[in-house]
Amino acid sequence: MIGKLLHKVFIRNWGLKLFSLFLSVLLWLLLVPEEKVFNERTLTLQLDLYSVPERVELIEKDVSTVEVTLRAPRRLLDQVGPANVFARLNLENASVIQEEYPLNPSIISAPSGARVIRVNPNKVRLRFEPSRELELEIEATIVGQVRSGYRLERVEVMPPRVPVRGPESKVREQDKVFTIPIDVSNLTQTTELRADLILPRAETRVPTQQTSVRVRLVIVEDGRPEAQRGRETPR
Repeated sequence: MIGKLLHKVFIRNWGLKLFSLFLSVLLWLLLVPEEKVFNERTLTLQLDLYSVPERVELIEKDVSTVEVTLRAPRRLLDQVGPANVFARLNLENASVIQEEYPLNPSIISAPSGARVIRVNPNKVRLRFEPSRELELEIEATIVGQVRSGYRLERVEVMPPRVPVRGPESKVREQDKVFTIPIDVSNLTQTTELRADLILPRAETRVPTQQTSVRVRLVIVEDGRPEAQRGRETPR
């Protein structure tokens, strides 16, 4: 009895039933609005860090990019990309004690209508050190020789020191800040110029807007101090 019933349901007019199924799927694809059809897309995004406390310095970061999978209506998904999806990790509570920070959908900024399905990896390892700031001496880097008959009597750097900040292990009292090379070849008179600064290590920085200093090169005739240069000999 049951076998006959199943035979009638599935076998009788099977060609018509198959055509009806095909027609139903086709109508669904044609009539259902695109905003009702959802797809997924995976993007590779730069992991940006922000609100790092001034008291600490980042010295190690094991992840630079993350893979983010989003689900959105097909029409919207075509417009979703790295230009309008961002991965930003808030580190306002970062400390030297904590080394692992979770990466979850809350760090992703995406257009309205797009939902974050997953973030890979799900954590990032960050190492921080206490921040240190010292005033370091600035030394001018001099290259070349002044013209014959003259000498470089002294070099004045203004200001003579500059504040430098960075990780505690990278800012040391014995360090110096140097200027870019200053060529004194063929100079015959006192000259003043500006020179950019070169910090002792890549991890250090100047916390102010100062990126250069004034350098005064005091040049005198050989054998005569600066005070006598240009002074006439009394008759």
